[in-house]
Amino acid sequence: MYRISLEKFKKSDFDFYFSLVSNESVMAMITERSIPMKEAQVNFQKLLDTNNDFKGFGTYKVFNSKNNEFIGLGKLIKSKDNEEAELGYMVLPEYWGKGYGSEIAEILLENANKLSLNRVTAIIDPNNLPSRKILLKKGFISEKICEIDGLPGEYMSKIL
Repeated sequence: MYRISLEKFKKSDFDFYFSLVSNESVMAMITERSIPMKEAQVNFQKLLDTNNDFKGFGTYKVFNSKNNEFIGLGKLIKSKDNEEAELGYMVLPEYWGKGYGSEIAEILLENANKLSLNRVTAIIDPNNLPSRKILLKKGFISEKICEIDGLPGEYMSKIL
């Protein structure tokens, strides 16, 4: 039994989303900067549009099952070739080091298996050792380390 529950973001959930992307600590290993309000609103609308594209895929808000506190987000986004998806997660700093990232990844991988995908990918900052450790424990391998949009990046993947 998991300590968390995942539910797709809805239009009324912007404040949860913004609490993550405007947090400098959360974004340090993702974009190296917090996201300002206007940019976050545009990104959130894109997220909502993507959530409607494919059943079983999308970006999910993550809550503590016991007290319903917002913890972060998880995403499983279908790629254009239909046989793979990108997995990702963000967790608020007060929940770091408590196993929530691992639980999010586990649930998303279970979903990926049910969706008959061949492969799941993840892109991380190679310096984000906690995230890298989660993915390696879940069976991901490093494919390459390179610059992505001017930022350090590591492509990781898992064959299902």
